Amino acid sequence: MERYRIRRLRAALLAFTATGGLLLTGCGANDTADHSSADRANGATGFPAPAPSRGTGEQNSPDDESREAAPSPDYLSTFALDVDTASYGYARRTLADGRRPDPSTVRPEEFVNSFRQDYERPDGNGFTVTVDGARTEEEDWSLVRVGLATRAAERTGERPPAALTFVIDISGSMAEPGRLDLAQESLGVMTDRLRDDDSVALVTFSDTAETVLPMTRLGGNRGEIHDAIDGLEPTYSTNLGAGVDTGYATAVDGLREGATNRVVLVSDALANDGDTDPDSILERIDGARREHGITLFGVGVGSDYGDALMERLADKGDGHTVYVSGADDAEKVFCEQLPTNIDLTARDAKAQVAFDPQTVAEFRLVGYDNRRVADDDFRDDRVDGGEVGPGHTVTALYAVRTKPGTDGHLATATVRWQDPETRTPHEESGQLESGSLADSLRGASPRFQVTATAAYFADSLRGRDYHGTALPGAPTLGELADRADDLADTTEDRAVRGLADTIRRARHLDPQD
Repeated sequence: MERYRIRRLRAALLAFTATGGLLLTGCGANDTADHSSADRANGATGFPAPAPSRGTGEQNSPDDESREAAPSPDYLSTFALDVDTASYGYARRTLADGRRPDPSTVRPEEFVNSFRQDYERPDGNGFTVTVDGARTEEEDWSLVRVGLATRAAERTGERPPAALTFVIDISGSMAEPGRLDLAQESLGVMTDRLRDDDSVALVTFSDTAETVLPMTRLGGNRGEIHDAIDGLEPTYSTNLGAGVDTGYATAVDGLREGATNRVVLVSDALANDGDTDPDSILERIDGARREHGITLFGVGVGSDYGDALMERLADKGDGHTVYVSGADDAEKVFCEQLPTNIDLTARDAKAQVAFDPQTVAEFRLVGYDNRRVADDDFRDDRVDGGEVGPGHTVTALYAVRTKPGTDGHLATATVRWQDPETRTPHEESGQLESGSLADSLRGASPRFQVTATAAYFADSLRGRDYHGTALPGAPTLGELADRADDLADTTEDRAVRGLADTIRRARHLDPQD
């Protein structure tokens, strides 16, 4: 398919000068610099910045027809940041049930971002940028990792107060064990862990939607909140549109200045009643996002799950999605991640990677298929990016073919974001030299190897019919499972052990791989 083609660098770039080879100045993979947007827009650090788009500000694909009107050398890769992990969680659940996931639900970036990373973190808001890589067994091909990290998550008592509107699906399908019952148990525990100055509201939906509990402070009201949660019972059909409407209306009514206002949607996302048109539902979310800054956190549940709709809702709602398959997942999401990562450290964050045409012949970004941004829109702050909170890391993996016999500068990665309160834009960057590449994947750091293993696994589940070409140096599923086991021993990470088990389940369903 066209959008999965490997981008070929154009011969016109051979005139690219040595001083023009950098988007930003810097000395190494972990170097960062804080420059004003004005300096960058004036091209003071090497490449002139792309001219701001004069379009509508909506996200565009890199292959958009507007690029043909003013063609430019295709040495850039630009995408909106994404911290979703639902695709990997749902794949694990599907494989545990003895089925291979539909390739359309496999998003490699969400597999990669499901695992802990080893990036240095900044002290304040914003990001650090780490760029590293390793050579594969396929000649001239390497895997390059671009890693972005926010500051560590604050303790619960140090963050701003939260105003959380829980929109709970109570349709008939939620009666399946591990859906509504799991959500109720998790919400009950979370209620006890939130602070007294936090607020929660509760909206339910089936064929219609109802505000069960308006925005209510936790202090002195935990009993009332527990009663509302315990009283939820599954009924009728799934009118997701009504749930979204009522949920956002309730969030707006209970809007708190100086607090983090968020809608938390818990559903199997199998809309079958009322307004089921995704674009119509998405439009309503977009209005609340723009006017009130309310973000969306999507929690997917159930063996049958509307993955595509939930992901689109979260993207449009400036949020992210996770998938909960059991009690351990629910404990982690509701009782650990949500209370500590309520705050935002960056809005409309985008990344752009500039590959050096003197050393790089071609490259392919692994995943981020629906997060691509037109290169010229990187510094257009009207164009939507991703919202990222404290304690997060974002990883992008590239397959890169270097030109035979060349060495030197390979790539510069830049992340641009807006301060969540002032909307002031900032940028940081990091670089990669060919001499910094590990000689082999096994010679790379353990966390880099975990990243590569997760990406190879996602690539295998997608299949060549879906993306046209496999990642270079792809091992068999059996070899991948063995690597994951070794890495689990090295990292002492239960999540990596779970990856090994999941890969083996996939192999048993396809023993020839």
